[in-house]
Amino acid sequence: MTEREGADADVRHVRVAVVGSGFGGLGAAVRLRREGITDFVVLERAGSVGGTWRDNNYPGCACDVPSHLYSFSFAPNPDWPRTFSGQEHIRAYLEHVTDVFRIRPHLRFNSEVKRMTWDGERLRWEIETSSGNLTADVVVSATGPLSEPRIPDIPGLDTFPGAVFHSARWDHDYDLRGKRVAFVGTGASAAQIVPAIQPRVSRLTLFQRTPPWVLPRVDRAISGVERLLHRQLPFTAQARRGLLWGIRELQVQAFTKHPGELGLVERFARLNMARAIKDPVLRAKLTPDYRIGCKRILLSSDYYPALARPNVDVVASGLTEIRGSTVIAADGSRTEADAIVFGTGFHVTDLPIAERVVGADGRTLAEAWATGMKSLRGASAAGFPNWMSIIGPNTGLGNNSMILMIESQLNYMADYLRQLDVLGGRAALDARPSAVSAWNDRVQQRMRRTVWSTGGCTSWYLDANGRNTTIWPGTTTEFRSATRRVDLAEYEVLREPRQRTDDIQGEQKVEAGA
Repeated sequence: MTEREGADADVRHVRVAVVGSGFGGLGAAVRLRREGITDFVVLERAGSVGGTWRDNNYPGCACDVPSHLYSFSFAPNPDWPRTFSGQEHIRAYLEHVTDVFRIRPHLRFNSEVKRMTWDGERLRWEIETSSGNLTADVVVSATGPLSEPRIPDIPGLDTFPGAVFHSARWDHDYDLRGKRVAFVGTGASAAQIVPAIQPRVSRLTLFQRTPPWVLPRVDRAISGVERLLHRQLPFTAQARRGLLWGIRELQVQAFTKHPGELGLVERFARLNMARAIKDPVLRAKLTPDYRIGCKRILLSSDYYPALARPNVDVVASGLTEIRGSTVIAADGSRTEADAIVFGTGFHVTDLPIAERVVGADGRTLAEAWATGMKSLRGASAAGFPNWMSIIGPNTGLGNNSMILMIESQLNYMADYLRQLDVLGGRAALDARPSAVSAWNDRVQQRMRRTVWSTGGCTSWYLDANGRNTTIWPGTTTEFRSATRRVDLAEYEVLREPRQRTDDIQGEQKVEAGA
C-alpha cells in the first residue's frame, strides 16, 4: 500500500457531495433519494438548513413570489399562512422538507468548503472542509448567488463609531429604537426593511443611487377555509399554483421580446407612486429614468408611505465617505448617524465559491470565468468534470419563481448521474468548450432584445464586462425542455488511466484475434 493510499483510507468517499442546504441543496438531496441514491452528503457551512432564508432574517423579510408558487412541486404546502409568506414561514417549510424526505442523516453542518480539487487520475473531487476532508465522484454546487453579502469599500467605514451591518447579517442585538440610521441601497431588502424600521428610529436616511420601480404587493392572510380546502382536495392547491405560474409565463414575452409593452405597467407604477408621494420634489427623486423591468421590480404597498413620513430623508446619491459619525454622500450632503445598514446586494457575478474550485487544468473556476460566467445549460463548466451547479449562470428569473428553474436543473442532474451509470466503470463527463460556447452564444443573442439589455439601466444582473450572466431570457417551459436530458455529444467522456489502458489492450486482443 502506498503512503497516499494509506492516507486515503481515512477519508470518506461518497458518490455525490452537495454544497449548500437552501432550496437548491435540499432539492438536490430529495431528488437523489428519489433516484435511489443514498451515498451522498450535504455540506453546509452553518448550523442549520435554509440558505438565504436562514441568513436573511431582517425585519420585514418576506418573499415577493406567491407562496404556492415558491415551493417544490413535489412538496406542496396547503398551510401557507399568507399569499406572500414571510421568512420565518419559508424557513419552517424548508425544515419540514428536510424532515419529511429524511435528509437529516445526510447533512454535515458547520462544514464550510475550503477547496475542491479535481483529481484527474482517479476521476474524483478532493474536498477540504472546515470539519474534515472527503472525496466525491460528483459535486453539486448549490451555494446560490445570494449567499455572500457585498459591502462597498467606502473610505472611513472602518472608523465609524456606531453599528455597521448588512441586511443579510442583521444584528438583532442592536436596538434601533430612537437611533439615527443610514440605510444604503434601494433593492428588494430596502423595500421591506425601510417600512419595518421607520416607526422605531428617530431619523432614517436612505441613500439611493438609482430609484426602483415599485408596484403594490397584494398580500393577505390565507383563510382557514382555503387551507382546509387545499388539505382535503390537493388538486385545488395544484390549480392555484398552475394559475400563478401561467400568468407569469405569459408575461415573459414583454420582458424578453417586446419591452415596449411594459409601458402600461410603468404608467401603473407611476400612479402607485403618486398616490403615496404627494411632495413633487420627493416624487422626482423616486422616479426612475429607465424602462420598468430593466432592474428588479419591487413589490411593496408600504415602501412609498414610509418614505413620505417626516422622520425619513431620501438622499438621491450614493454614500462616498465616512468621517467619524458623519456619513457623506456623493452630492456633498452630510448626515449624522448612529448606525449604518447596507442593503447593497450580493456577489452574484463573481461567486466566491468559484475561487475554491480547482479544475482539470489547475485553474480555479474564478480564473476560468475571468471574462464572465458561462456554463452549459446553466450547469456544467468546461474543464470541471463531474461538477454541476444549481442556479448557475443565466438561470435567474425576472418575474417568476426560481423553484421552477431549480427543479429543471434537478432533472438535468438526475439524468447526468444516469448517464454516468450507463457508461459504467469509473467515468466522468466534462463539458466540451464548443458546447459551452454554443449554448452561451445562443443565450446572449436572445439577451439583446430583452428589457435587461435595452431598458437603459445598470443592474446587478450584469457582470463587470456589461454582460448579463444572471438572467434566463425565456420561459420556464423552454428551460425545462432544454434541461430534460443530457446530450452526451456535448460532453467529453473521461476514463481512469488504468481503465483506458485496459480498454486499449482489450481492443488490441480483439483485433489480433480477428
